[in-house]
Amino acid sequence: LPEGLTEYFELDRFEVTEGSYHIYLLEKNIHPEEYSGEKLISKGFFDEITVRDFPLRGKPCFLKVKRRKWQNLNAKKIVFRDWNLVADGTKMTTEFAFFFEKLFGFKPNKL
Repeated sequence: LPEGLTEYFELDRFEVTEGSYHIYLLEKNIHPEEYSGEKLISKGFFDEITVRDFPLRGKPCFLKVKRRKWQNLNAKKIVFRDWNLVADGTKMTTEFAFFFEKLFGFKPNKL
């Protein structure tokens, strides 16, 4: 998994379907640092997003990520951690997009 991901996400399940791997990750209930000192309560998750990562054993690998949201009781608004998991213009992890760009000379925008 991309570096640092297991600090904030836990493995929910793993599936092999139609020749590809699907890794389901849930964000842990760890409050974002920028809201330390604020009273936050978990309000579930955003809709799942799918991010393509490095292939495993020659098969496509997809990370199915559910990000958590909290209600800030002091400010009376929903807050969340700012993640930069997906490379701009793609649906793949930043690390995989960088690798692809270095290998082929361009960053794919359709994957």
